[in-house]
Amino acid sequence: MPPHLSADRPAAQPPGRGSVDALISQARRLKGEVDAVRRDTQSDGSDPQERWQRALCDLALHQLDDLDEHLGQLRDGPPPSPAATPPPPERDSLLSRVGSAEWNLLTDEASWSGELFQILGRDPAAAPLTLDELPSVVLDEDRRRLTAMVTDCLVDAKPIDGEFRIVRPDGEARTVHMMGEPVLDSDGSTSSMWAVLRDVSELRRSQRAVSETRDSLQRHRAHTEHRLAVELQEAVLPPWRGSLRLPHQGPQTLDLAAHCLRSSTSAMIGGDWYDALELTDGETLLSVGDLTGHGVAVASGMAALLGAVRGMAMAGTQPGQLMSWLNQLLDATVQPALGSAVCCRYRPDTRTLTWAKAGHPAPLLFRDGTGRRLNAPDGVLLGATPGAVYAQAEETLEVGDLLVLHTDGLVPGHNPADSVNLLLDLGPRLGETDTAQDCVRLVVDEFGESEREGDACVLVARVTY
Repeated sequence: MPPHLSADRPAAQPPGRGSVDALISQARRLKGEVDAVRRDTQSDGSDPQERWQRALCDLALHQLDDLDEHLGQLRDGPPPSPAATPPPPERDSLLSRVGSAEWNLLTDEASWSGELFQILGRDPAAAPLTLDELPSVVLDEDRRRLTAMVTDCLVDAKPIDGEFRIVRPDGEARTVHMMGEPVLDSDGSTSSMWAVLRDVSELRRSQRAVSETRDSLQRHRAHTEHRLAVELQEAVLPPWRGSLRLPHQGPQTLDLAAHCLRSSTSAMIGGDWYDALELTDGETLLSVGDLTGHGVAVASGMAALLGAVRGMAMAGTQPGQLMSWLNQLLDATVQPALGSAVCCRYRPDTRTLTWAKAGHPAPLLFRDGTGRRLNAPDGVLLGATPGAVYAQAEETLEVGDLLVLHTDGLVPGHNPADSVNLLLDLGPRLGETDTAQDCVRLVVDEFGESEREGDACVLVARVTY
């Protein structure tokens, strides 16, 4: 049925046939190109990205089919009234999915197009449903939405534009998109309401398929990225697990153990690292650090940073100068990043620890069951200030001393000062342990079960000789 016009609205002029034909040609050409892309994405369905691409092509083709039929109707105009009743349109055609209705408020009569009977699955010989009866075919959870749209239209003259789900007599649920307006009489009062209702079930199903395949693709990508980041981190961090004693030759002066605690709220791998390395001059490198961010790019950056630390330490670079060059390295990267670190060189013959830090928690020293934080030299975050200078400090250790290096977040849910105090409170219990591995287990048992937003590392070194 032709749409009704409000009393104050002039009729629109139909578009020229030639311009509509041009649009139809463009739509069909685009449909052919999309269909070619769809054929190129055919696969066995095992690739999440290909499934998402195919679902997106199906949705685009569905909408282009509708556009083609809409433009054809626009070009041909309304069909003439035939003497005989025409056959009903095919169920899957656009015509079968668009119906119209008018509800007369003065006579309480309803007039439906044949297509609307087909959409709702009702017998064309039956009387059309009135506005009061229409909610009876709507799903319970959508009735309030339909009632609100109709009320706003009749009372406040607001146009209707919304969706709801209906249940056909055969039990099939369909999604219907309704657009309508009030029809005003000569004195401006609402005399009736007309609406166009479109069955959008297949369209919404295609959109859901696109959404589901997109979500599947995102999960697949996240899983792949997580796996790559884990593999990269495990390849870069020291290969030893459990405890390590250095040096490998001669008297073993340090008993070492370390552990990484994973985030409980994120599957992404961070840029935390720890390292212990025997150097060519007989000294031992101890370091921990953290590069801001998560994912493969950050894990790759952490690998580059840790490689630079090892290389410079092996070449004899002292901790303060090493931090300065690390800062220049981060400042010169294509993608600027911030990092924190603490780097120590331990000389076993004098038991001297020389260390520097860059915006990182200072090492904790435990002696005879009592802990303290080492006095920290100056050092800003890596990558924060070009040309920054990093001071270094020295500490003389004793046999039995316990050195704890850690990254931020080891004690979750507390500020840095409180976190240090909680670690220092472990002093008496740490003093009762026999190995560095026992110390790490104690720290992990104490803080490892807490919910943490990011990864954290702890490295323990016990002076044994």
